[in-house]
Amino acid sequence: MSHSASKGLIHTSSNHSCANTIERLELQITEKQMAVIAKVDHAAAAEKINETLRPTTLLLFGNPQAGTPVMQNSQTAAIDLPQKYLVWEDQQGQTWITHNDPAYIAERHNTEGLDPLLDKVSTALQSIATAAGE
Repeated sequence: MSHSASKGLIHTSSNHSCANTIERLELQITEKQMAVIAKVDHAAAAEKINETLRPTTLLLFGNPQAGTPVMQNSQTAAIDLPQKYLVWEDQQGQTWITHNDPAYIAERHNTEGLDPLLDKVSTALQSIATAAGE
């Protein structure tokens, strides 16, 4: 399944179930000195209204050392922060980890002069997703 048409999103496949992938992400996040801020289980919410939804969980996490400079540069970036991973299962049962591309967020909010920071954030986000999915 291709997700290339999703502007500003980066998709990484996982070799694990959604629940296991979330656990692996949380471990990677804390190991990188970041904090998990919230977990939103959309499938559980659907169950409460007697509907079904394939596993779909949003994990919010971050580090003020990375996010604060972005918001200082463009305060509207706060709508896209903290960082998020969406862990979800497609129709074929494949688990995916999706996150926002930091370059897309920077472009969306017209930030300037943050390329070195954004490169670090981009590398960290992808390395966490890759490690959690392996």
